[in-house]
Amino acid sequence: MDKNKVLIFDTTLRDGEQALQSSLSVNEKIQIAQQLTRLKVDIIEAGFAISSPGDFQSIKTIAEEVKGPVICSLARCVDKDIEAAAKAVKPAGRGRVHVFIGTSRIHREKKLRKGDDEVLAMGVAAVKYARKLCGDVEFSCEDTGRTELSYLYRFVEAVIKAGAATINLPDTVGYTVPMEFRGIISSVFANVPNIDKAIISVHCHNDLGLAVANSIMAVECGVRQVECTINGIGERAGNCSLEEVVMILKTREKLLKLNTNIAAKEIMRTSRLVSRLCNMPVQPNKAIVGSNAFAHSSGIHQDGVLKEQTTYEIMKPGSIGLSENVLNLTSRSGRHVIKHRLALLGYKEKEYDLDTVYQRFLALADKKGRVYDDDLEALIELPHAEETDTFRLTYLNVTSGSKVVPTATLRISAKGKTIQEAATGDGPVHAVCSAIDRASGMNVKMLDYRITSRTGGREALGVVDILAEYADHRIHGSGSSTDIIEASALAYINILNKIVRLQEVRKARASRKQRQRKA
Repeated sequence: MDKNKVLIFDTTLRDGEQALQSSLSVNEKIQIAQQLTRLKVDIIEAGFAISSPGDFQSIKTIAEEVKGPVICSLARCVDKDIEAAAKAVKPAGRGRVHVFIGTSRIHREKKLRKGDDEVLAMGVAAVKYARKLCGDVEFSCEDTGRTELSYLYRFVEAVIKAGAATINLPDTVGYTVPMEFRGIISSVFANVPNIDKAIISVHCHNDLGLAVANSIMAVECGVRQVECTINGIGERAGNCSLEEVVMILKTREKLLKLNTNIAAKEIMRTSRLVSRLCNMPVQPNKAIVGSNAFAHSSGIHQDGVLKEQTTYEIMKPGSIGLSENVLNLTSRSGRHVIKHRLALLGYKEKEYDLDTVYQRFLALADKKGRVYDDDLEALIELPHAEETDTFRLTYLNVTSGSKVVPTATLRISAKGKTIQEAATGDGPVHAVCSAIDRASGMNVKMLDYRITSRTGGREALGVVDILAEYADHRIHGSGSSTDIIEASALAYINILNKIVRLQEVRKARASRKQRQRKA
Protein backbone atom coordinates (compact mmCIF):
# COMPACT_ATOMS: atom_id res chain seq x y z
CA MET A 1 0.00 0.00 0.00
CA ASP A 2 1.18 3.54 -0.84
CA LYS A 3 2.39 5.01 2.46
CA ASN A 4 0.82 8.37 1.55
CA LYS A 5 -2.58 6.88 0.69
CA VAL A 6 -5.41 7.37 3.20
CA LEU A 7 -8.16 4.76 2.97
CA ILE A 8 -11.72 6.09 3.24
CA PHE A 9 -14.00 3.84 5.30
CA ASP A 10 -17.60 4.97 4.84
CA THR A 11 -20.06 4.09 7.61
CA THR A 12 -23.06 6.08 6.33
CA LEU A 13 -25.11 2.87 6.08
CA ARG A 14 -24.22 1.76 9.62
CA ASP A 15 -23.36 4.59 12.01
CA GLY A 16 -25.10 7.16 9.80
CA GLU A 17 -28.33 5.20 9.60
CA GLN A 18 -28.46 4.83 13.40
CA ALA A 19 -29.31 8.54 13.59
CA LEU A 20 -32.30 8.34 11.22
CA GLN A 21 -35.89 8.52 12.40
CA SER A 22 -36.75 5.53 10.23
CA SER A 23 -34.58 2.82 8.67
CA LEU A 24 -33.62 2.85 5.02
CA SER A 25 -35.10 0.14 2.79
CA VAL A 26 -32.85 -2.44 1.13
CA ASN A 27 -33.41 -0.66 -2.18
CA GLU A 28 -32.36 2.71 -0.73
CA LYS A 29 -29.26 1.18 0.83
CA ILE A 30 -28.33 -0.36 -2.53
CA GLN A 31 -28.69 3.07 -4.20
CA ILE A 32 -26.38 4.66 -1.63
CA ALA A 33 -23.86 1.80 -1.80
CA GLN A 34 -23.71 2.02 -5.60
CA GLN A 35 -23.13 5.78 -5.40
CA LEU A 36 -20.42 5.23 -2.78
CA THR A 37 -18.79 2.90 -5.30
CA ARG A 38 -18.88 5.64 -7.93
CA LEU A 39 -17.34 7.92 -5.29
CA LYS A 40 -14.60 5.26 -4.98
CA VAL A 41 -14.65 4.79 -1.23
CA ASP A 42 -12.33 1.97 -0.15
CA ILE A 43 -14.57 0.29 2.45
CA ILE A 44 -18.36 0.39 2.88
CA GLU A 45 -19.61 -0.56 6.33
CA ALA A 46 -23.00 -1.76 5.18
CA GLY A 47 -24.58 -2.37 8.58
CA PHE A 48 -24.72 -4.35 11.81
CA ALA A 49 -25.77 -7.83 10.66
CA ILE A 50 -27.03 -9.20 13.98
CA SER A 51 -29.17 -6.16 14.77
CA SER A 52 -32.14 -7.25 12.65
CA PRO A 53 -33.10 -9.60 9.80
CA GLY A 54 -33.55 -6.52 7.61
CA ASP A 55 -30.03 -5.27 8.31
CA PHE A 56 -28.59 -8.73 7.62
CA GLN A 57 -30.42 -8.92 4.30
CA SER A 58 -29.30 -5.41 3.32
CA ILE A 59 -25.64 -6.24 3.96
CA LYS A 60 -25.91 -9.55 2.11
CA THR A 61 -27.61 -7.90 -0.89
CA ILE A 62 -24.99 -5.16 -1.03
CA ALA A 63 -22.26 -7.81 -0.81
CA GLU A 64 -23.86 -9.62 -3.76
CA GLU A 65 -24.56 -6.61 -5.99
CA VAL A 66 -21.94 -3.96 -5.22
CA LYS A 67 -18.51 -4.60 -6.67
CA GLY A 68 -15.31 -2.73 -5.95
CA PRO A 69 -15.10 -1.60 -2.31
CA VAL A 70 -14.56 -3.90 0.67
CA ILE A 71 -17.99 -4.67 2.16
CA CYS A 72 -17.94 -4.70 5.95
CA SER A 73 -20.30 -5.61 8.79
CA LEU A 74 -20.02 -4.62 12.44
CA ALA A 75 -20.06 -7.21 15.25
CA ARG A 76 -19.70 -7.25 19.02
CA CYS A 77 -17.27 -9.67 20.64
CA VAL A 78 -20.03 -12.26 20.63
CA ASP A 79 -19.87 -15.45 18.54
CA LYS A 80 -23.37 -15.10 17.07
CA ASP A 81 -22.61 -11.49 16.04
CA ILE A 82 -19.42 -12.55 14.30
CA GLU A 83 -21.13 -15.48 12.58
CA ALA A 84 -23.92 -13.23 11.26
CA ALA A 85 -21.42 -10.60 10.05
CA ALA A 86 -19.23 -13.16 8.28
CA LYS A 87 -22.23 -14.81 6.64
CA ALA A 88 -23.63 -11.45 5.46
CA VAL A 89 -20.38 -10.28 3.79
CA LYS A 90 -19.42 -13.71 2.39
CA PRO A 91 -20.85 -13.02 -1.12
CA ALA A 92 -18.62 -9.95 -1.49
CA GLY A 93 -15.49 -10.05 -3.61
CA ARG A 94 -13.79 -8.58 -0.54
CA GLY A 95 -15.55 -8.92 2.81
CA ARG A 96 -14.57 -7.66 6.25
CA VAL A 97 -15.79 -8.35 9.78
CA HIS A 98 -15.44 -5.35 12.10
CA VAL A 99 -15.32 -6.42 15.75
CA PHE A 100 -15.43 -3.96 18.66
CA ILE A 101 -15.47 -3.77 22.45
CA GLY A 102 -15.36 -0.90 24.94
CA THR A 103 -11.84 -0.45 26.32
CA SER A 104 -12.18 2.64 28.53
CA ARG A 105 -12.51 2.17 32.27
CA ILE A 106 -16.06 3.51 32.27
CA HIS A 107 -17.05 0.97 29.59
CA ARG A 108 -15.27 -1.90 31.31
CA GLU A 109 -16.71 -1.19 34.75
CA LYS A 110 -20.15 0.29 34.03
CA LYS A 111 -21.23 -1.31 30.74
CA LEU A 112 -19.36 -4.63 30.49
CA ARG A 113 -18.86 -5.07 34.25
CA LYS A 114 -15.75 -7.14 33.67
CA GLY A 115 -12.13 -6.97 34.73
CA ASP A 116 -9.30 -5.65 32.56
CA ASP A 117 -7.88 -9.07 31.67
CA GLU A 118 -11.33 -10.50 30.96
CA VAL A 119 -12.19 -7.71 28.49
CA LEU A 120 -8.82 -8.14 26.79
CA ALA A 121 -9.37 -11.91 26.52
CA MET A 122 -12.81 -11.30 24.93
CA GLY A 123 -11.26 -9.05 22.30
CA VAL A 124 -8.50 -11.51 21.43
CA ALA A 125 -10.92 -14.46 21.27
CA ALA A 126 -13.29 -12.50 19.03
CA VAL A 127 -10.53 -11.62 16.56
CA LYS A 128 -9.33 -15.23 16.41
CA TYR A 129 -12.86 -16.53 15.83
CA ALA A 130 -13.58 -13.87 13.18
CA ARG A 131 -10.36 -14.79 11.35
CA LYS A 132 -11.62 -18.37 11.02
CA LEU A 133 -14.74 -17.10 9.24
CA CYS A 134 -13.37 -14.14 7.29
CA GLY A 135 -9.88 -13.32 6.04
CA ASP A 136 -10.12 -9.57 6.74
CA VAL A 137 -10.78 -8.55 10.35
CA GLU A 138 -10.82 -5.06 11.83
CA PHE A 139 -10.87 -4.42 15.57
CA SER A 140 -12.11 -1.26 17.32
CA CYS A 141 -11.10 -0.20 20.82
CA GLU A 142 -14.35 1.62 21.58
CA ASP A 143 -13.91 4.87 23.51
CA THR A 144 -10.17 5.04 22.83
CA GLY A 145 -10.22 8.73 23.76
CA ARG A 146 -10.93 7.85 27.42
CA THR A 147 -8.90 4.62 27.63
CA GLU A 148 -5.78 4.53 29.83
CA LEU A 149 -2.77 4.50 27.51
CA SER A 150 -0.97 1.57 29.17
CA TYR A 151 -4.09 -0.60 28.77
CA LEU A 152 -4.60 0.62 25.19
CA TYR A 153 -1.03 -0.42 24.25
CA ARG A 154 -1.63 -3.93 25.64
CA PHE A 155 -4.93 -4.27 23.84
CA VAL A 156 -3.73 -3.09 20.44
CA GLU A 157 -0.65 -5.34 20.56
CA ALA A 158 -2.76 -8.37 21.56
CA VAL A 159 -5.44 -8.03 18.87
CA ILE A 160 -2.85 -7.43 16.15
CA LYS A 161 -1.08 -10.60 17.28
CA ALA A 162 -4.47 -12.40 17.18
CA GLY A 163 -4.88 -11.50 13.50
CA ALA A 164 -6.58 -8.10 13.17
CA ALA A 165 -5.28 -6.41 10.00
CA THR A 166 -6.83 -3.03 10.84
CA ILE A 167 -6.97 -1.42 14.27
CA ASN A 168 -9.50 1.35 14.77
CA LEU A 169 -9.02 3.91 17.55
CA PRO A 170 -12.36 5.70 17.94
CA ASP A 171 -13.10 8.89 19.81
CA THR A 172 -16.54 7.40 20.36
CA VAL A 173 -18.04 10.27 22.34
CA GLY A 174 -16.18 13.13 20.65
CA TYR A 175 -14.41 13.99 23.91
CA THR A 176 -10.84 14.68 22.88
CA VAL A 177 -9.37 17.89 21.46
CA PRO A 178 -6.86 17.76 18.57
CA MET A 179 -3.60 18.11 20.51
CA GLU A 180 -4.80 15.51 23.01
CA PHE A 181 -5.87 13.08 20.26
CA ARG A 182 -2.53 13.57 18.52
CA GLY A 183 -0.82 12.59 21.77
CA ILE A 184 -2.89 9.40 22.05
CA ILE A 185 -2.27 8.32 18.45
CA SER A 186 1.44 9.18 18.54
CA SER A 187 1.94 7.25 21.77
CA VAL A 188 0.22 4.16 20.33
CA PHE A 189 2.61 4.22 17.35
CA ALA A 190 5.57 4.66 19.72
CA ASN A 191 4.63 2.03 22.31
CA VAL A 192 3.04 -0.88 20.45
CA PRO A 193 5.89 -3.08 19.14
CA ASN A 194 3.90 -4.79 16.33
CA ILE A 195 2.09 -1.62 15.18
CA ASP A 196 3.61 -1.99 11.69
CA LYS A 197 1.67 -5.23 11.19
CA ALA A 198 -1.69 -3.41 10.91
CA ILE A 199 -3.32 -0.38 9.30
CA ILE A 200 -4.29 2.09 12.01
CA SER A 201 -7.69 3.76 11.67
CA VAL A 202 -9.68 6.44 13.50
CA HIS A 203 -13.42 6.97 13.91
CA CYS A 204 -14.15 10.40 15.42
CA HIS A 205 -17.50 11.72 16.58
CA ASN A 206 -18.47 15.38 16.41
CA ASP A 207 -19.91 16.11 19.87
CA LEU A 208 -17.55 19.08 20.29
CA GLY A 209 -17.35 19.85 16.58
CA LEU A 210 -13.83 18.40 16.36
CA ALA A 211 -14.32 15.14 14.43
CA VAL A 212 -12.64 16.33 11.24
CA ALA A 213 -9.86 18.18 13.07
CA ASN A 214 -9.08 15.11 15.17
CA SER A 215 -9.09 12.86 12.09
CA ILE A 216 -6.68 15.12 10.21
CA MET A 217 -4.43 15.29 13.26
CA ALA A 218 -4.44 11.47 13.35
CA VAL A 219 -3.43 11.01 9.71
CA GLU A 220 -0.53 13.38 10.29
CA CYS A 221 0.61 10.95 12.99
CA GLY A 222 0.55 7.95 10.64
CA VAL A 223 -3.09 6.80 10.62
CA ARG A 224 -4.01 5.54 7.15
CA GLN A 225 -7.74 4.86 7.40
CA VAL A 226 -10.41 7.40 8.31
CA GLU A 227 -13.94 6.27 9.17
CA CYS A 228 -16.52 8.84 8.17
CA THR A 229 -20.01 9.44 6.75
CA ILE A 230 -21.55 11.47 3.95
CA ASN A 231 -22.70 14.88 5.25
CA GLY A 232 -21.27 13.87 8.66
CA ILE A 233 -24.52 12.13 9.68
CA GLY A 234 -24.49 9.77 12.64
CA GLU A 235 -25.13 9.28 16.34
CA ARG A 236 -25.78 12.45 18.38
CA ALA A 237 -23.85 15.33 16.73
CA GLY A 238 -22.71 13.03 13.94
CA ASN A 239 -19.47 11.62 12.59
CA CYS A 240 -16.41 12.87 10.81
CA SER A 241 -17.63 14.28 7.48
CA LEU A 242 -16.26 12.37 4.48
CA GLU A 243 -16.43 15.33 2.11
CA GLU A 244 -14.55 17.59 4.52
CA VAL A 245 -11.71 15.12 5.17
CA VAL A 246 -11.34 14.32 1.48
CA MET A 247 -11.28 17.94 0.35
CA ILE A 248 -8.82 18.91 3.11
CA LEU A 249 -6.46 16.19 1.88
CA LYS A 250 -7.01 17.25 -1.74
CA THR A 251 -6.81 21.03 -1.23
CA ARG A 252 -3.79 20.86 1.11
CA GLU A 253 -2.03 17.92 -0.55
CA LYS A 254 1.28 19.82 -0.90
CA LEU A 255 1.30 20.51 2.83
CA LEU A 256 0.04 17.16 4.11
CA LYS A 257 1.59 15.02 1.33
CA LEU A 258 -1.37 12.63 1.58
CA ASN A 259 -4.05 11.54 -0.90
CA THR A 260 -7.11 9.33 -1.34
CA ASN A 261 -8.75 7.27 -4.07
CA ILE A 262 -11.95 9.35 -3.87
CA ALA A 263 -13.51 10.61 -7.13
CA ALA A 264 -14.17 14.08 -5.72
CA LYS A 265 -16.48 15.14 -8.57
CA GLU A 266 -19.03 12.64 -7.21
CA ILE A 267 -19.15 14.34 -3.80
CA MET A 268 -22.08 16.67 -4.48
CA ARG A 269 -24.18 13.98 -6.13
CA THR A 270 -23.52 11.61 -3.22
CA SER A 271 -24.35 14.29 -0.64
CA ARG A 272 -27.68 15.10 -2.30
CA LEU A 273 -28.64 11.42 -2.65
CA VAL A 274 -27.94 10.71 1.02
CA SER A 275 -29.73 13.88 2.12
CA ARG A 276 -32.82 12.96 0.08
CA LEU A 277 -33.04 9.26 0.97
CA CYS A 278 -32.25 9.85 4.65
CA ASN A 279 -34.59 12.88 4.85
CA MET A 280 -31.79 14.88 6.48
CA PRO A 281 -31.40 18.34 4.88
CA VAL A 282 -27.87 19.72 4.72
CA GLN A 283 -27.44 23.01 6.56
CA PRO A 284 -26.79 25.86 4.08
CA ASN A 285 -23.44 26.82 5.65
CA LYS A 286 -22.14 23.22 5.81
CA ALA A 287 -18.56 23.04 4.56
CA ILE A 288 -18.10 21.69 1.01
CA VAL A 289 -21.70 20.57 0.31
CA GLY A 290 -23.88 23.30 1.88
CA SER A 291 -25.88 25.47 -0.54
CA ASN A 292 -23.85 28.51 0.59
CA ALA A 293 -20.45 26.77 0.39
CA PHE A 294 -19.69 28.36 -3.00
CA ALA A 295 -22.08 31.32 -2.74
CA HIS A 296 -20.95 34.92 -2.33
CA SER A 297 -23.15 37.75 -1.06
CA SER A 298 -20.65 40.42 0.01
CA GLY A 299 -20.04 43.00 -2.71
CA ILE A 300 -16.29 42.95 -1.96
CA HIS A 301 -16.17 39.16 -2.27
CA GLN A 302 -18.22 39.18 -5.47
CA ASP A 303 -15.93 41.76 -7.02
CA GLY A 304 -12.87 39.70 -6.09
CA VAL A 305 -14.30 36.44 -7.46
CA LEU A 306 -15.27 38.10 -10.75
CA LYS A 307 -11.72 39.41 -11.16
CA GLU A 308 -9.92 36.28 -9.93
CA GLN A 309 -11.76 33.25 -8.54
CA THR A 310 -9.00 32.29 -6.11
CA THR A 311 -9.33 35.59 -4.21
CA TYR A 312 -12.18 34.13 -2.18
CA GLU A 313 -12.38 30.46 -3.25
CA ILE A 314 -9.79 27.88 -2.21
CA MET A 315 -11.59 25.14 -4.19
CA LYS A 316 -13.27 25.18 -7.57
CA PRO A 317 -16.97 24.26 -7.51
CA GLY A 318 -16.32 21.79 -10.32
CA SER A 319 -13.94 19.83 -8.10
CA ILE A 320 -16.90 18.40 -6.15
CA GLY A 321 -19.30 18.19 -9.10
CA LEU A 322 -20.88 21.66 -9.04
CA SER A 323 -21.06 23.54 -12.33
CA GLU A 324 -20.38 27.01 -10.94
CA ASN A 325 -20.28 29.26 -7.90
CA VAL A 326 -23.24 31.48 -7.01
CA LEU A 327 -23.21 35.24 -6.67
CA ASN A 328 -26.27 36.02 -4.56
CA LEU A 329 -27.90 39.30 -5.56
CA THR A 330 -28.68 41.11 -2.30
CA SER A 331 -28.49 44.67 -1.01
CA ARG A 332 -24.78 44.00 -0.35
CA SER A 333 -24.05 43.40 -4.04
CA GLY A 334 -22.17 46.10 -5.90
CA ARG A 335 -22.72 47.68 -9.32
CA HIS A 336 -20.07 45.45 -10.93
CA VAL A 337 -22.03 42.31 -10.03
CA ILE A 338 -25.27 43.72 -11.46
CA LYS A 339 -23.45 44.68 -14.64
CA HIS A 340 -21.91 41.18 -14.84
CA ARG A 341 -25.25 39.43 -14.31
CA LEU A 342 -27.01 41.59 -16.90
CA ALA A 343 -24.28 40.75 -19.39
CA LEU A 344 -24.90 37.04 -18.76
CA LEU A 345 -28.59 37.68 -19.42
CA GLY A 346 -27.68 39.22 -22.80
CA TYR A 347 -27.96 42.93 -22.00
CA LYS A 348 -25.44 45.36 -23.46
CA GLU A 349 -24.32 48.39 -21.45
CA LYS A 350 -25.89 50.82 -23.91
CA GLU A 351 -29.33 49.26 -23.34
CA TYR A 352 -29.70 50.51 -19.76
CA ASP A 353 -28.45 53.14 -17.34
CA LEU A 354 -26.48 51.29 -14.66
CA ASP A 355 -26.92 53.96 -11.98
CA THR A 356 -30.71 54.00 -12.41
CA VAL A 357 -31.01 50.21 -12.52
CA TYR A 358 -28.74 49.85 -9.48
CA GLN A 359 -30.78 52.25 -7.34
CA ARG A 360 -33.98 50.41 -8.25
CA PHE A 361 -32.19 47.11 -7.57
CA LEU A 362 -31.24 48.26 -4.04
CA ALA A 363 -34.83 49.25 -3.29
CA LEU A 364 -36.07 45.86 -4.49
CA ALA A 365 -33.33 43.99 -2.60
CA ASP A 366 -34.25 45.78 0.64
CA LYS A 367 -37.84 44.70 0.10
CA LYS A 368 -37.29 41.08 -1.03
CA GLY A 369 -33.94 40.13 0.51
CA ARG A 370 -32.65 38.21 -2.51
CA VAL A 371 -33.14 39.29 -6.12
CA TYR A 372 -33.31 36.75 -8.94
CA ASP A 373 -32.56 37.02 -12.66
CA ASP A 374 -36.22 37.50 -13.62
CA ASP A 375 -36.45 40.38 -11.11
CA LEU A 376 -33.34 41.96 -12.64
CA GLU A 377 -34.79 41.76 -16.14
CA ALA A 378 -38.03 43.31 -14.92
CA LEU A 379 -36.09 46.33 -13.60
CA ILE A 380 -35.10 47.11 -17.18
CA GLU A 381 -38.08 45.92 -19.19
CA LEU A 382 -40.93 46.89 -16.82
CA PRO A 383 -39.53 49.89 -14.96
CA HIS A 384 -42.91 51.35 -13.97
CA ALA A 385 -44.93 48.17 -13.51
CA GLU A 386 -45.92 47.05 -10.02
CA GLU A 387 -45.44 43.45 -9.03
CA THR A 388 -49.01 42.18 -8.90
CA ASP A 389 -50.31 38.62 -8.82
CA THR A 390 -52.12 37.31 -11.89
CA PHE A 391 -53.39 34.19 -10.11
CA ARG A 392 -54.89 33.99 -6.63
CA LEU A 393 -56.27 30.94 -4.79
CA THR A 394 -59.84 31.53 -3.56
CA TYR A 395 -61.06 28.00 -2.74
CA LEU A 396 -59.43 24.62 -2.16
CA ASN A 397 -60.83 21.22 -1.20
CA VAL A 398 -58.78 18.02 -1.20
CA THR A 399 -59.78 14.43 -0.46
CA SER A 400 -57.11 11.80 0.16
CA GLY A 401 -56.61 8.55 2.03
CA SER A 402 -55.27 5.01 1.81
CA LYS A 403 -58.34 3.81 -0.11
CA VAL A 404 -59.31 7.07 -1.80
CA VAL A 405 -58.02 8.45 -5.10
CA PRO A 406 -56.45 11.81 -4.18
CA THR A 407 -58.64 14.54 -5.68
CA ALA A 408 -58.34 18.32 -5.60
CA THR A 409 -61.07 20.84 -6.41
CA LEU A 410 -60.15 24.52 -6.47
CA ARG A 411 -61.00 27.97 -7.71
CA ILE A 412 -58.46 30.57 -8.71
CA SER A 413 -58.98 34.20 -9.59
CA ALA A 414 -57.20 35.30 -12.77
CA LYS A 415 -57.51 38.92 -13.96
CA GLY A 416 -60.99 39.31 -12.52
CA LYS A 417 -62.27 35.92 -13.74
CA THR A 418 -62.93 32.92 -11.50
CA ILE A 419 -61.82 29.56 -12.84
CA GLN A 420 -62.83 26.28 -11.23
CA GLU A 421 -61.07 22.97 -11.88
CA ALA A 422 -60.55 19.50 -10.40
CA ALA A 423 -57.91 16.83 -10.87
CA THR A 424 -56.65 13.55 -9.43
CA GLY A 425 -53.05 12.62 -8.72
CA ASP A 426 -50.63 10.17 -7.11
CA GLY A 427 -51.02 12.12 -3.88
CA PRO A 428 -52.80 15.24 -2.63
CA VAL A 429 -50.00 17.64 -3.64
CA HIS A 430 -49.83 16.13 -7.13
CA ALA A 431 -53.61 16.46 -7.45
CA VAL A 432 -53.50 20.12 -6.36
CA CYS A 433 -50.72 21.00 -8.81
CA SER A 434 -52.52 19.21 -11.65
CA ALA A 435 -55.73 21.14 -10.91
CA ILE A 436 -53.80 24.43 -10.89
CA ASP A 437 -52.19 23.51 -14.22
CA ARG A 438 -55.67 22.96 -15.70
CA ALA A 439 -57.05 26.18 -14.30
CA SER A 440 -54.09 28.31 -15.37
CA GLY A 441 -53.40 26.63 -18.70
CA MET A 442 -49.75 26.35 -17.71
CA ASN A 443 -47.49 23.40 -16.98
CA VAL A 444 -44.35 23.65 -14.90
CA LYS A 445 -41.53 21.16 -14.39
CA MET A 446 -40.99 20.80 -10.64
CA LEU A 447 -37.33 20.21 -9.69
CA ASP A 448 -37.49 20.23 -5.89
CA TYR A 449 -40.18 20.25 -3.20
CA ARG A 450 -39.50 20.81 0.49
CA ILE A 451 -41.60 21.22 3.63
CA THR A 452 -40.27 22.82 6.79
CA SER A 453 -41.88 23.85 10.06
CA ARG A 454 -41.66 27.54 10.89
CA THR A 455 -43.10 27.11 14.40
CA GLY A 456 -43.45 24.31 16.94
CA GLY A 457 -46.39 22.38 18.30
CA ARG A 458 -49.34 20.63 16.71
CA GLU A 459 -50.49 23.79 14.96
CA ALA A 460 -47.08 24.50 13.46
CA LEU A 461 -46.93 26.78 10.45
CA GLY A 462 -45.74 24.70 7.50
CA VAL A 463 -43.62 26.33 4.81
CA VAL A 464 -43.42 24.76 1.36
CA ASP A 465 -40.59 25.70 -0.99
CA ILE A 466 -40.75 24.61 -4.62
CA LEU A 467 -38.01 24.95 -7.21
CA ALA A 468 -39.31 24.80 -10.77
CA GLU A 469 -37.95 25.17 -14.26
CA TYR A 470 -39.52 27.26 -16.97
CA ALA A 471 -37.75 27.84 -20.31
CA ASP A 472 -34.13 28.44 -19.28
CA HIS A 473 -35.00 29.87 -15.83
CA ARG A 474 -35.15 28.26 -12.42
CA ILE A 475 -37.92 29.78 -10.34
CA HIS A 476 -38.47 29.52 -6.60
CA GLY A 477 -41.93 29.66 -5.07
CA SER A 478 -42.89 29.67 -1.42
CA GLY A 479 -46.16 29.31 0.49
CA SER A 480 -47.06 28.97 4.16
CA SER A 481 -50.09 27.69 6.03
CA THR A 482 -50.97 25.45 8.96
CA ASP A 483 -52.30 23.14 6.19
CA ILE A 484 -49.34 21.85 4.17
CA ILE A 485 -51.58 21.06 1.16
CA GLU A 486 -52.74 24.68 1.07
CA ALA A 487 -49.13 25.81 1.55
CA SER A 488 -48.19 23.66 -1.47
CA ALA A 489 -50.91 25.26 -3.58
CA LEU A 490 -49.80 28.76 -2.58
CA ALA A 491 -46.15 27.96 -3.39
CA TYR A 492 -47.10 26.57 -6.81
CA ILE A 493 -49.28 29.59 -7.61
CA ASN A 494 -46.41 31.83 -6.48
CA ILE A 495 -44.29 30.22 -9.20
CA LEU A 496 -47.00 30.72 -11.85
CA ASN A 497 -47.23 34.42 -10.99
CA LYS A 498 -43.46 34.73 -11.42
CA ILE A 499 -43.65 32.98 -14.78
CA VAL A 500 -46.34 35.40 -15.99
CA ARG A 501 -44.14 38.28 -14.98
CA LEU A 502 -41.19 36.68 -16.76
CA GLN A 503 -43.31 36.37 -19.90
CA GLU A 504 -44.19 40.05 -19.66
CA VAL A 505 -40.50 40.89 -19.32
CA ARG A 506 -39.57 38.90 -22.40
CA LYS A 507 -42.41 40.39 -24.41
CA ALA A 508 -41.31 43.90 -23.44
CA ARG A 509 -37.70 43.06 -24.29
CA ALA A 510 -38.64 41.76 -27.74
CA SER A 511 -40.77 44.85 -28.36
CA ARG A 512 -37.91 47.17 -27.33
CA LYS A 513 -35.45 45.41 -29.62
CA GLN A 514 -37.92 45.64 -32.49
CA ARG A 515 -38.25 49.40 -31.94
CA GLN A 516 -34.45 49.71 -31.86
CA ARG A 517 -34.15 47.90 -35.18
CA LYS A 518 -36.73 50.17 -36.80
CA ALA A 519 -34.94 53.24 -35.46
